[in-house]
Amino acid sequence: MSALLDGYDPGDFYDEMLATQGKPRPHYAKLYTRLSEMTPAQLNERRQLADLSFLLQGITFTVYSDDRGTERLFPFDLVPRILPRSEWQLLERGLSQRVIALNMFLQDVYGPQRILRERKIPRSLVLSCSHFRREVVGLQVPRGIHIHIAGIDLVRDSKTAEYLVLEDNLRTPSGVSYVLENRLVMTRTFPRLFHRYEVLPVTQY
Repeated sequence: MSALLDGYDPGDFYDEMLATQGKPRPHYAKLYTRLSEMTPAQLNERRQLADLSFLLQGITFTVYSDDRGTERLFPFDLVPRILPRSEWQLLERGLSQRVIALNMFLQDVYGPQRILRERKIPRSLVLSCSHFRREVVGLQVPRGIHIHIAGIDLVRDSKTAEYLVLEDNLRTPSGVSYVLENRLVMTRTFPRLFHRYEVLPVTQY
């Protein structure tokens, strides 16, 4: 790994793996040590095996902005983003709160519309939205649950290292199957290392 990082300088930007003076952050220490033991050729071999696994399973994605409808192999990063338990728990609480708030918003705008009557947000902003379905206003959904699945895109501020929400995908969030397959391939690529980290499972999704 040291050879791969020769000359690497993150500058003033937050680096997920390395802290000051190129030292690995505590939660990346095991991974950093393992990668340091590998040659670039060995790392590339692991990457090729991972790509082959995705290819043989037909795990691709379509670039819809491409007029040719080109399908591409799912991009897989051999160096995972590792979140310490405390960091993940904070994110989990925040995202859960966010989805509950979004569900309450939908429950209101398709119900009593109190938020519109009290002018918390402009009425025209909601009613003029092309995705607002007037035909389901007043519809009582089971248990009041409008959101059954949510894809919340996160980014990390390169200066403060804080997580920020980029966007909320509630209609047809994609990528769940990629998460499951990504995890499976990672267990095959670095099996011992994966289990040493005691990663929280996603199999109950």
